[in-house]
Amino acid sequence: MELFDEIAAKIKGQNKTIVFPEGEDKRILGAAVRLKKDNLVEPILLGDEDGIKEVASKNGFDLADLQIIDPATYPEDDKQAMFDSLMERRKGKNTPEEIQKMLEDVSYFGTMLVYMGKADGMVSGAVHSTGATVRPALQIIKTKPGAHRISGAFLMIKGDQRYIFADCAINIELDAPTMAEVAIQSAETARLFEIDPKVALLSFSTKGSAKGEMVTKVADAAKLVHELDPDLPADGELQFDAAVVPSVGELKAPDSKVAGHANVFIFPSLEAGNIGYKIAQRFGGFTAVGPILQGLNAPIADLSRGCSEDDAYKVAMITAAQAL
Repeated sequence: MELFDEIAAKIKGQNKTIVFPEGEDKRILGAAVRLKKDNLVEPILLGDEDGIKEVASKNGFDLADLQIIDPATYPEDDKQAMFDSLMERRKGKNTPEEIQKMLEDVSYFGTMLVYMGKADGMVSGAVHSTGATVRPALQIIKTKPGAHRISGAFLMIKGDQRYIFADCAINIELDAPTMAEVAIQSAETARLFEIDPKVALLSFSTKGSAKGEMVTKVADAAKLVHELDPDLPADGELQFDAAVVPSVGELKAPDSKVAGHANVFIFPSLEAGNIGYKIAQRFGGFTAVGPILQGLNAPIADLSRGCSEDDAYKVAMITAAQAL
């Protein structure tokens, strides 16, 4: 089965509810209509109800059975419960006036629906920046128990090839503990897509072929991964060719269980990861799906503002699968 056929088979009929804070956007509206029609998720569209209906009418979208929530007309009892819940969650970090202002922001409103169990996940970012999507998630959803940070991975697909690249979206500078945690998070993401993870922590050096703080950081990260998850096949520091080409891996890292066979790639900085996935996408012909936010207590997805309707459709499928 193709990847998204596999995901569809997992989530179909599971009635996972995904909230879309950008309900008036044509791409989001089209994706939500398709998801509902295909019985993959139960969408909740946030926004001005008349505005959503106008966009639907102009584009021939059938809104039958789609749930629309207009924050401006949200029932007072429910609004008060949300206000009280956010006040408690922020524990004195914000004034009542600031909490009220937050809930006027659809990103905060949508995140609160997830936090309060009224939605299983959220997909945003078609209109809003990464910060506008991630900030409420960190303040309200927070990280999983034992996690210290979140990260952003891309699923890279070409034919029957599937790889995970991280961190390509969140952490600008990765120290050794951050890199190790991203590696473990990314292995978990890989399993979601039926990838048996073999994790390469990347550098411009393989097993001491070059020296320097940047090389030591990656080697230290690999040691931390082994301490945190001894059963996870992971190795570093590895150059990209040593990680993916069996003959090069055998030559440069003959004792490695990962070299030459890696399928999860952890980059030493955000700039390297972001450049790397875009090169694979534009020169290598890979489809890049993501970023997939890792490490949160509940699935929140951050779309690119240049996303298509199909991107939103697929990311919502992934978000629903994360919620299973």
